[in-house]
Amino acid sequence: MPDKTYQPTIAGLRAFVALANRRHFGTAATDLGVSQPSLSQALSALEAGLGVTLVERTTRRVLVTADGAELLPRAIAAVEAVDEFTSAAAGAGQPLHGTLRVGVIPTVAPYVLPTLLRGFGDRLPELRPRVVEEQTARLVEQLRLGTLDVALLALPVEVAGIAEIPIYREDFVLALPSGHALAGRRRVDPTALADLPLLLLDEGHCLRDQALEVCRLAGVRPDLGQTRAASLTTAVHCVAGGLGVTLIPETAVASETASGDLATATFATPRPGRRIGLVFRRSARHEEAYRELATVVGDLVAANGAVRRL
Repeated sequence: MPDKTYQPTIAGLRAFVALANRRHFGTAATDLGVSQPSLSQALSALEAGLGVTLVERTTRRVLVTADGAELLPRAIAAVEAVDEFTSAAAGAGQPLHGTLRVGVIPTVAPYVLPTLLRGFGDRLPELRPRVVEEQTARLVEQLRLGTLDVALLALPVEVAGIAEIPIYREDFVLALPSGHALAGRRRVDPTALADLPLLLLDEGHCLRDQALEVCRLAGVRPDLGQTRAASLTTAVHCVAGGLGVTLIPETAVASETASGDLATATFATPRPGRRIGLVFRRSARHEEAYRELATVVGDLVAANGAVRRL
């Protein structure tokens, strides 16, 4: 008669799963690192508590009963769930060991992520990043809600409860149609933007606001035209097609100019640019680990020489 108040122990479930897998008491006990009598006792307690015979014991072999076969998948699931819980608990204080939910803005993700994901394998082998690409406002909201752990954003963010770790600074480069009069120039004054049709990203992209800020600081009102793009790659294609010019971050230059259809020019010093950093909730209490992550990100991105560490 089963005890309705009985709660199976993890030791009993492990004994049952190991024995069903090995069909041998000695081998199953070795797998679990326990003595054979302890294994037998744990299994017997499980069967007694459930009021079900899970395994038939004979002098020559071990057989899983029909009831045992029906319950085995659930026992395996229970053992795996406990193992996952234990693993998660072990890594709870070590955010760089296990899954980390990382947000990245669209004007960083395609140009930096390949380098980071390759480098993490060597520098942070226990890290399993889950990447979310979104615009800044959405990433900040997900951070505040707890559905993201960290994010790579353009700084400053200046949101209450959100901490910032500056990582690197990169210049803005003027992207031009091939053959443009400014192509290849190295000291373009930002005031030249007043005479150029400037293509911008859609509302919500921080690079749009940054481009407009460059114009504001230069004291010019740019010709914005009618073309807007949802992604930097689309904006670049429009530039290559002769629809205008745009600003791209230095980390995007190699990728976006690879086809040979795009020309670039650099601005005169002080060159306009942006700061990229790692942001996270202050309440997460993992600042030391996140600073380590920021250092790794900075090392990996700076290795190509396109940015300056902060």
